[in-house]
Amino acid sequence: METISILIADDHKIIHNGIEDILKSVENLVITGHAFNGEEAVEQALTLRPDVIFMDIAMPELNGIDATRLIRRENSQSKIIALTQYEENEYVVHFLKAGGNGYLLKNSKKDEFVAAIEAVLNGQRYLNYQLSQQLLNSVIDNGSAPEKQVHLTRREIEIIKKIAEEKHNQEIADELNISLRTVETHRRNIMQKLEAKSVISLLKYASQHGIIDL
Repeated sequence: METISILIADDHKIIHNGIEDILKSVENLVITGHAFNGEEAVEQALTLRPDVIFMDIAMPELNGIDATRLIRRENSQSKIIALTQYEENEYVVHFLKAGGNGYLLKNSKKDEFVAAIEAVLNGQRYLNYQLSQQLLNSVIDNGSAPEKQVHLTRREIEIIKKIAEEKHNQEIADELNISLRTVETHRRNIMQKLEAKSVISLLKYASQHGIIDL
């Protein structure tokens, strides 16, 4: 049986350990690399050329979507599977458009990991049943492709409201009891989703859509 090499890219050691525990009983899978930020993920992907990369979306230095895009430019062989807590349609679509091959949530079970690996190595894309149905329902309900929709999560809406109150990132982090890095990641994602070039255009969108009252 041919050995399958795997690179794990996530900024939390506990996730690395968890993936290793899940996959250790599958005899032909070998963890050959660990990356703890997006830049390390790109460097190791291009150096090690693993068969499969599990890629977190929110990482320091470089987010997983941008890291995937950079890897794909130089490495057409490695299969990249998102492993993330973000289940919103726009994250799935952006990741796949960046060159990703599959998308898993961090609460996935062993059989989903194995199914995802097998699918992407066979040239298929993999989404678990929940995400597949979610994307399908979005297309049917909205009558258009999901990537053309702008969906803001509850947390993103909270952060937009704090921005409208002229709160700084650290103030937002303290008030929402989350880390500064998480706030920065959310702000960056919000700007990308809305294609906003400035806070003014962000707040204009929020006002027009009833998120805030200016």
